[in-house]
Amino acid sequence: MKIVVIGCTHAGTAAITNMVKLYPGSEITVYEKNDNISFLSCGIALYVGGVVKEPESLFYSSPEKLSDMGITTHMRHEVTDIDMDKKILWVKNIETGSSFTDNYDKLVISSGSWPIIPKIEGIELEGVLPAKNYNHSKEIVSKEKTAQSIVVVGAGYIGVELAEAFAVNGKKVTLIDTEKRILSKYFDKEFTDIAEEKMKAKGITLALGETVTNFMGSRNKIQKVKTDKAEYDADLAILCIGFRPSTGLFKDKLEMLPNGAIIVDEYMQTSRKDVFAAGDCCASIYNPLGTSKYIPLATNAVRMGTLAALNLEKPTVKYLGTQGTSAIKIYNLNYASTGLTQSAAEFEKLDVKYITIRENYRPEFMPDYEEVLLKVVFDTRKREILGAQILSKADLTQSANTLSLAIQKKLTIDELAFTDFFFQPHYNKPWNYLNTAGLQAKDI
Repeated sequence: MKIVVIGCTHAGTAAITNMVKLYPGSEITVYEKNDNISFLSCGIALYVGGVVKEPESLFYSSPEKLSDMGITTHMRHEVTDIDMDKKILWVKNIETGSSFTDNYDKLVISSGSWPIIPKIEGIELEGVLPAKNYNHSKEIVSKEKTAQSIVVVGAGYIGVELAEAFAVNGKKVTLIDTEKRILSKYFDKEFTDIAEEKMKAKGITLALGETVTNFMGSRNKIQKVKTDKAEYDADLAILCIGFRPSTGLFKDKLEMLPNGAIIVDEYMQTSRKDVFAAGDCCASIYNPLGTSKYIPLATNAVRMGTLAALNLEKPTVKYLGTQGTSAIKIYNLNYASTGLTQSAAEFEKLDVKYITIRENYRPEFMPDYEEVLLKVVFDTRKREILGAQILSKADLTQSANTLSLAIQKKLTIDELAFTDFFFQPHYNKPWNYLNTAGLQAKDI
């Protein structure tokens, strides 16, 4: 069996390492446009902030490791066209410009995503940088050393983390987002208000509800970022607007969402026989809505890549779907979320209710304790849990994993009230705060 893998970051690496074990004797070939693989882009802010000293530590595999496994590894090679009827690929060597063809029996697409780069005047200026891969991280750290004022565009996870890292390094930081709140896709207002106050107290300027109109500079270098409401000094501007699936090659060849995310079934099979997809290039089955949704997360990617390998010869292991579970640390605040927020549920016009609790996570007779803010969103009729958010100075983020499983298994808010959780004063109360949420929801 000849297997070709297009793209090799999280999903591709997971697929390859499993295929080597599952299909001994198969010929596996990888085509990757970059000169590296498996870079954990979620670690860029940690590198900027000095928590991670060497960016090389953010790799968990390499072309050399793949070659040692017997994989034919072509770095800096781009697949330029594909005939899925004849199972033929056209490939270009980016370094030499030469081209050649290849063929496959099974194809795994893990082409990933790329930062959204809007058409804004001045975006080509030196010092306006995206934040996605290894080379981006090195350039950001290099230019940050001489920058005094830094603007971050986009207040999602990466943008918020970078804004904090730059501020910790003593830079004047402005965080801009068209939305009126930071992290609006992941948390409701009562959660984001707390993070915003913390960031402002640390000297970060929050320019929320503002849209960048142009980047201004002199001698081809960024100097200011202009929005529809104000101007901000910028020796460096980092784009963290979001990501799009890198799937232009497969347009009109595979079924996709409007944004270009490839649609796959429960076995990672695309709309074409013998063609599988995994990771940021494709849509995930989103359990809270029961639909396909674009959720580019490394956790989704490694699961999907593994499943693509397991199901390559025949449907074997079903994809359980995702809740989009994620977490972030903002200074001393530990945030996590899973499933739908209240605002997202209302946007989808779902009939939902929610319960919000604030209580100390462990007994007050202990030497110290912290307050936990927990919100659980549930369906009004079936009372099934659809989403949850948690915040505390104590690290209680693993509770989001518990609630993720609750959503996946369609647990009701009433069942959560009496679910068996241990009690130990070091960690919680006789009624765990998750139980408490369920108990208080009984009258809603």
